[in-house]
Amino acid sequence: MPDQRLREEAPAKVNLTLRVLGRRNDGFHDLESLVAFADVGDEVWLSPGHETRLDVAGSHAGLLGDATENLILKAHRELKTRIPGLRGGVFSLHKNLPVAAGLGGGSSDAAAALRLLARLNELTLDDPRLREAGEAIGSDVPVCIERKARIMRGRGENLGPAMVLPPLPAVLVNPRLALSTPAVFGKLGLRPGESVAGGHASELPSGADYAAALSYLAGAANDLEPPAIGLAPAIEEVIDALTATEGADLVRMSGSGATVFALYGSEAAAAAATGRMAAEHAGWWVTTTMLR
Repeated sequence: MPDQRLREEAPAKVNLTLRVLGRRNDGFHDLESLVAFADVGDEVWLSPGHETRLDVAGSHAGLLGDATENLILKAHRELKTRIPGLRGGVFSLHKNLPVAAGLGGGSSDAAAALRLLARLNELTLDDPRLREAGEAIGSDVPVCIERKARIMRGRGENLGPAMVLPPLPAVLVNPRLALSTPAVFGKLGLRPGESVAGGHASELPSGADYAAALSYLAGAANDLEPPAIGLAPAIEEVIDALTATEGADLVRMSGSGATVFALYGSEAAAAAATGRMAAEHAGWWVTTTMLR
């Protein structure tokens, strides 16, 4: 019998910029972030059937905790409440990305599960029920459903149009530290209803070349970087190490950390930096990738 399993990639989400514009009265923070996706990530499989279960494997599987609380199963539950008779089955997750690393791994896994369920049930990705389920799962899930670079605003529910970024050769490094997103946001100390000055006055034109993208990114920031470093000083060590690699054009933390990315003008430069980082910091998670 042929293998009936369906497979989806769950790429790492990288926040090229992340501005915190304030804290809403509902407790969530208002954000403005240019998001891109890497060509590295997790893998999610779905074996159609009547049983609903999640099996987990991979180099970082042991850090995930109780599989029954995984966002993949929450994705199934949320979509099932919106689509009576939804077909499902047994999910399998191969966890390649570090956990709680500022790469949106859990959100990307959940989005991959929604895409698998959409394929199995012949739904299009613009079906509003997918978006509704994504918003119910978590703030980063909606942007991960289509896996296209774009500006996300609000708590993540306000998505700008898909953008065409130039290929961005990059190195991702995590010092093997899991960092709590609520703890990082809490370190900002914003009160409900409090706003702060910020935001990028202009938007990067879709189709911009590498030089234009680099100039745009240099004028922005990740507002969560200072509080994250306060909680995990090792992040600053990673930033310094990447900055010292040859050809590093921009070095910045992604999301709420502790992963740091560096951009390079060529794949060869990124590969050389990856080799140096892996040799000098054997205990860190290091990978080369392309962000788009």
